[in-house]
Amino acid sequence: MTSDTRWLLPDGIDELLPERAAAVETLRRTLLDHCASWGYRYVIPPLVEFTDSLLVGLGADLETLTCKFADRMSGKTMGVRADMTPQAARIDAHSLGEPGITRLCYAGSTLHSVPQSVMAGRSPIQLGAEIYGCEGPEADLEVVELLLALLDQCQLQSHHLPITLDIGHVGIFEALLADAEISEEAGAQVFDALQRKSTPDLAPVLATLPKDIARKLTELTELHGAPDILSRARTLLGSHPVACRAIDDVAAIVSAIEHRHPDVAIYIDLAELRGFRYHTGLVFAAYLEGIGSAVAKGGRYDNVGSVFGRARPATGFACDLKALSSAAVARQEHAGWVSVPITDDPSLQAKVATLRHQGLTVVRALQGQHDPRCTQTLVLVDDNWHLQPL
Repeated sequence: MTSDTRWLLPDGIDELLPERAAAVETLRRTLLDHCASWGYRYVIPPLVEFTDSLLVGLGADLETLTCKFADRMSGKTMGVRADMTPQAARIDAHSLGEPGITRLCYAGSTLHSVPQSVMAGRSPIQLGAEIYGCEGPEADLEVVELLLALLDQCQLQSHHLPITLDIGHVGIFEALLADAEISEEAGAQVFDALQRKSTPDLAPVLATLPKDIARKLTELTELHGAPDILSRARTLLGSHPVACRAIDDVAAIVSAIEHRHPDVAIYIDLAELRGFRYHTGLVFAAYLEGIGSAVAKGGRYDNVGSVFGRARPATGFACDLKALSSAAVARQEHAGWVSVPITDDPSLQAKVATLRHQGLTVVRALQGQHDPRCTQTLVLVDDNWHLQPL
């Protein structure tokens, strides 16, 4: 590598310079504080773990996305987290092991071996919230509403960025696939084709299935659109009780969101198998106008903690703080910037402490140079320090 290219970062890896870093950090604090006001406790999972705990039972897609390396101390393979949700599930099942309902939230950097979309980077800063121990739809509704509340904290409406909530249910696909009684490999092919919305890849697999199941899976790919598509879904899948219960679950969430959040657009996609393969029920994603990929994804992922010895119902979501901060309205944290001279005067130090406590940013004028962001300075008048414009 030549000297003029040593500063280059790997493809998909970025750094946040002061202004953007401040915006991301301010948003992180705001959203975590809001999660706390809903009763969610903050946890900090480790950046790396042994892969036999980080990836166990979570499917090939997450394993492919995880960057791995050999631990020189133990000789075991370690992985840098690509998704923090499984770590939170481990904390609930193993580290905490609490009875009843547990609410957790978290925020931190993740690393992907490849971008998940054309526009996405490989190092999202993920913030999420999870509920463990409640299998009822009220938990699904709570995490959806918490997500909408966090988006409201971003003041997106001030930027006239409408929110679209994309809702599906993995249980419908799982129920139809269970009836097909096909191999795990064939099931994975159907999953991949549906996830990529690839009809040409789906057709050869469906040709090997019973005609009734193949027809329903084909019809599933057409069940997307406005909420009234649920009526058509009931007609097409009405003979399947498990699928109908899943449709009812989606309908209940849609009805509540339409009533409580009328400004949120809702899009139904019952063939949407978003996210990773650990999801088991309702799945959802939030989209903002002008941003091609989802800024947040979530859903139900019951029993992920079973590999740690404690099967628990679970639901939650995670969002990309970098994407959100780009769309969020900037918040003014400080009342102003003040430049102060270099001196050992105790009265000046006391004045500086007071100004910082009041929310002002106070910067020392090193070598007599004022920081260009400062609009005021402290001047000594009659043995007292006073603010004056620069």
